[in-house]
Amino acid sequence: MEFIKTDIDGLLIVRPRVFEDARGYFFESFSQREFDAAVPGVRFVQDNESLSVRGTVRGLHFQMAPYSQGKLTRCVRGRVLDVALDLREGSASYGKYVAVELSGENHLQLWIPAGFAHGFSVLSETALFQYKCDAFYHPEAEDGYHPLSPSLGIDWQIPVPDMILSDKDRVRRNF
Repeated sequence: MEFIKTDIDGLLIVRPRVFEDARGYFFESFSQREFDAAVPGVRFVQDNESLSVRGTVRGLHFQMAPYSQGKLTRCVRGRVLDVALDLREGSASYGKYVAVELSGENHLQLWIPAGFAHGFSVLSETALFQYKCDAFYHPEAEDGYHPLSPSLGIDWQIPVPDMILSDKDRVRRNF
């Protein structure tokens, strides 16, 4: 696995080694040994999966301390634009975000440490999205920002009239 730094400290793109031949392909989607070498001290406790249709925008979600979650995200089938927004107080990149296209074809993953809000938009007809969490979900700690917060200016690569948001995400506060 290759761990690629982004413009935001701690946020990493993970590129697995993919072995292809006439039968198809094989790759390790996760190796604790390699992850520990790049991001020590993380222990995953929960895996989540969602299936979404084109135009869906999920996020920007996070859990408040002390229940903050780090996530290792990947798109198994289809294409998504995965977005991580830095919420770490005092960080040089506070309020900035990184957006990465993850797909079933490119096999890229995104490591999002605790202290970030996370969201994604579905760019293909459907997308099967999975992520590992390093803390359990606590509904009382759930929070988020509106994905169309003007101060962020995120281009979700979906026309606004075509966006599908949950009722909860429609009424979230702006960043």
